Amino acid sequence: MSLIKPEDLKIANRYASLPETFYTKLPPTPLKQPRLLHANDEAAQLLGLTAQTLAQPEWVQVLAGSAPLPGGSSLAAVYSGHQFGVWAGQLGDGRAHLLGEIVGPHGNWEVQLKGSGLTPYSRMGDGKAVIRSSVREYLASEAMHGLGIPTTRALSLVVADDPVYRETVERAAVVARLAPSFIRFGTFEHWARQPEALRRLFDFTVDNYFPALRQEQNGPYSGPQALTQRFLHEVVERSARLVAGWQTVGFCHGVMNTDNMSILGLTLDYGPYGFMDAFRIDHICNHTDRQGRYAWHAQPSVMHWNLCRLAESLLPLGVDVEQAKTVLSHFEAAFLQEFQGRLQAKMGLGQWREGDSQLVDDWWRLLHTQQADFTLCFRRLAQVPASDTEFLALFADDAPAREWLLRYRERVGEQAWADPQRLAGMNAANPLYVLRNYLAEQAIRGAERDDPTEIDVLMRLLRTPCTEQTGAQAYAQAAPDWARELSVSCSS
Repeated sequence: MSLIKPEDLKIANRYASLPETFYTKLPPTPLKQPRLLHANDEAAQLLGLTAQTLAQPEWVQVLAGSAPLPGGSSLAAVYSGHQFGVWAGQLGDGRAHLLGEIVGPHGNWEVQLKGSGLTPYSRMGDGKAVIRSSVREYLASEAMHGLGIPTTRALSLVVADDPVYRETVERAAVVARLAPSFIRFGTFEHWARQPEALRRLFDFTVDNYFPALRQEQNGPYSGPQALTQRFLHEVVERSARLVAGWQTVGFCHGVMNTDNMSILGLTLDYGPYGFMDAFRIDHICNHTDRQGRYAWHAQPSVMHWNLCRLAESLLPLGVDVEQAKTVLSHFEAAFLQEFQGRLQAKMGLGQWREGDSQLVDDWWRLLHTQQADFTLCFRRLAQVPASDTEFLALFADDAPAREWLLRYRERVGEQAWADPQRLAGMNAANPLYVLRNYLAEQAIRGAERDDPTEIDVLMRLLRTPCTEQTGAQAYAQAAPDWARELSVSCSS
């Protein structure tokens, strides 16, 4: 079987068809002696490729930024945004290059390199990424995909010996990531005071990624601004479902700035993220976030705030403030529907009943006061009542856990589900393997030795995180004591 070469692919370059005020065309900065550390076969298949194909020298050169994607149009996009709640003005792809858009067997996919060198939007940065942050992004996006939460995808991880100066001197790396589009809330914010450019961006986004919105005739929105309202409504719905997914797997994004929010409702820009170990309702995964703006419990309200900023940027298209408020008011209902639906599955509740909200609130309170392990508590809840002992062992003080457990057993006892059916349903909804910080750290240490073994293992486990796998017990345990010293920041 012959391997597909870069020049054999069909390229679209839709974003590059916009006026050049939307981006700067420039090539990536080549790495010295780049090496492919890992290629993601599942993501490669989206492009009609394989991991074996990506290991070929001509592909490694493209994925390292050392050679262009044949037929592609390499560019860095401009956008603006609010960072930590403050208007930051013009931002943009400061260390990323969009190589082009590949027309694959599973749709069109933009291929973007992250860590690929200076651009006009790098500001005070160097345009580079290190192995540490690159491994974290490479693994996190695939972990999120395995959990069924919308996300960008990771295609490849290239490493080199080029020095990068952070807190210490580290080695350079480049991640190739895929998405149908990397357009952000901040892209619309950037053009909010230039109505012609904003209209061009809006029409481009709707025509390419939300074409069905032009066909809708019925529904609550009518009049000349109906299309804009339908567009905002769709983004609100997607964003609400996205953050509900984050909450129910214990994921903290860490930097929910508007420039890091995908217009398609994807998890985008994995920086100082974290999957919670010991549960705290106000858990902060990013030690740069000293005020706790992006703590776990704040994420839904922050997402709504970000959507309000997006709505403001759409006002020049003719939508008035009251119309925008009406659309934004759908966020809470969309979030709660997704959140409750996921919790029903995770807790084995056949349907949401009166009193369940209190039971769930008390569950969060129990986990918080005991700082019990988020992932393992949900997973072992499925074993009740066959094995209360293992569940109760997760709590430092099992007295309040026993009291809550009695109420839970009474509640599920009202259902017609047999225990095996409930067990199967809960195990399918509750992951056993998540990308804990210490597991990512072990993979990083291997990658820094050019050893992808841990990345391989984690990719295999995280693709089907709810399925117990033989010999993987060590990856389904609470974090060890040494992991408490790990911290991540905006440079991670």
